[in-house]
Amino acid sequence: MGFLFKSRHLSSFQIIIIGFVAVILAGSLLLMLPCSTREAGGASFTDALFTSTSAVCVTGLVVHDTVTYWSLFGQAVILVLIQIGGMGVVTVAVSVAIISGKKIGLMQRSTMQEAISAPQMGGIIRLTGFIIRSVILIELIGAVALATVFCREFGIWKGIWYSVFHSISAFCNAGFDLMGFREQFSSLTAYTGQPVVNLTIMLLIITGGLGFLTWDDIRTNGFRLRRYRMQSKVILTVTGILILLPALFYYFVEFSPADWPEMTASERIWASLFQTVTPRTAGFNTVDLTQISQAGLMIMILLMLIGGATGSTAGGIKTTTVAVLFASAVSVFRRRAEASCFGRRIAGETVRHASAILLMYLVLFFGGGIAVSAIEDLPILTALFETGSAVGTVGLSLGATPDLGTASRLILIALMFFGRVGGLTLIYAAVSGVRPDVSRLPQEKINVG
Repeated sequence: MGFLFKSRHLSSFQIIIIGFVAVILAGSLLLMLPCSTREAGGASFTDALFTSTSAVCVTGLVVHDTVTYWSLFGQAVILVLIQIGGMGVVTVAVSVAIISGKKIGLMQRSTMQEAISAPQMGGIIRLTGFIIRSVILIELIGAVALATVFCREFGIWKGIWYSVFHSISAFCNAGFDLMGFREQFSSLTAYTGQPVVNLTIMLLIITGGLGFLTWDDIRTNGFRLRRYRMQSKVILTVTGILILLPALFYYFVEFSPADWPEMTASERIWASLFQTVTPRTAGFNTVDLTQISQAGLMIMILLMLIGGATGSTAGGIKTTTVAVLFASAVSVFRRRAEASCFGRRIAGETVRHASAILLMYLVLFFGGGIAVSAIEDLPILTALFETGSAVGTVGLSLGATPDLGTASRLILIALMFFGRVGGLTLIYAAVSGVRPDVSRLPQEKINVG
């Protein structure tokens, strides 16, 4: 990444994209090594590229079961790629520079600002240091909590490895797991009612999905919510709503005793909460998703598309985008000129950006789903679930991804990459250097609705 920062011909957005591409290709080459797989010969380029993209884009979709196909070296490569992708390629590069004592110039600071969606460049180095310390501490706490279960079950060393792997995977909202030795692609279905595993994984997912700026607000202001940035208030409010309402649906409707008689009362509670949290955007599951009703799957798809917060380890169109669009709609219904939230006016440019992001994600989601359905002759809901999981960088699957052909895998690779770097980042990178219009076209009214 150092040579990218030195280039004066690349914008911050272009550096972010090239950095992700470079890490994905490097990861693909490492996963192609014979020592990366359990069987001799190594992985094919398409399998390695898919897995590397899924790891760097913290998605979790896989074409091979992680623990049964990849060797310990391959699993370690995947874990490193997940950590880089979760923190962000630029964040990791700047962190290495800070630790090595190198001077951080304006270009690096500007790129870091864009990478984590910071409101200003001032204090970006302090914020980066805070991010590094917080990530290490949170993942360590998660690993220790999981170790109380996994070390008892798998032994000390294997238990520690499993704890570290799943803690990083959960915090980075990746969804990769090592539980396929029981049954391939089984994820965490063996822990449906295990409170420590459920609670730890959920808290790691939520924490990673809140965003680095929200952490900074919590650290600085504590419980004095009025002092929080409007963005942090929006993120916390929307996150709470998206946990509470779907959880109620899953508990009272989806996982009812009539439809899931084998579940105990406590398992219903944990399953409802877990299947609400994980689609945004972690990719673990504690129940067989193929047994979920179509209504339940549609709610999961909606949660996958929404995702987590801006500047977090999660993907999706982001909770802030949904809030801005909702506030804009309310302003229209109430015949107000501008959208507002928490006593603050939302800029018109922000509303336009949110509308553009929603449109792009919907086009990619439906376009990719229709293409995969046509190519693979899959039911449209199954295809949409896979593409929603890819563009939302979630990793949940109804079991279709491992059997997809090369063309469909390339579609999912493109969707995962787009979902991770973000729609506006790609657009701004493509049009970087284009001069803004200095003239305005004549205006004419068009009726909508």
